[in-house]
Amino acid sequence: MTETLNQLHVWCLGEEWCPITSTTTLIGKKWHPVIIHRLLEYGPSGFNELKRAVDGISSKVLSDSLEDLESKQLVSREIVNEKPVRVEYSLTKHGESLRPVIVSMRDWGTEYLAPAETPESSVV
Repeated sequence: MTETLNQLHVWCLGEEWCPITSTTTLIGKKWHPVIIHRLLEYGPSGFNELKRAVDGISSKVLSDSLEDLESKQLVSREIVNEKPVRVEYSLTKHGESLRPVIVSMRDWGTEYLAPAETPESSVV
């Protein structure tokens, strides 16, 4: 038996493109899909584990991104009662449900993107 997810509440004008823009608003920041991908790949992780897994992200940006993903109900934060006390991040059911989206993004990038010859020739 599969569990049904409650829908996330987003503001929308009701246009046919609204689900796309709303989803992009949830995961469209630079590091959000990468963080979600790492949590999908490695499972629940501590802050330092995630920082190592998301090469190139600063501690401040990771902290802000995790807070944003938590407020959007995609990531949960749990205090693990160990010595020393630590925080562990994991995907919520909504975050887990993004697996096909994140995998498709990875697969598309693998197939269609190549490294730029120079920084100036990059499309991003």
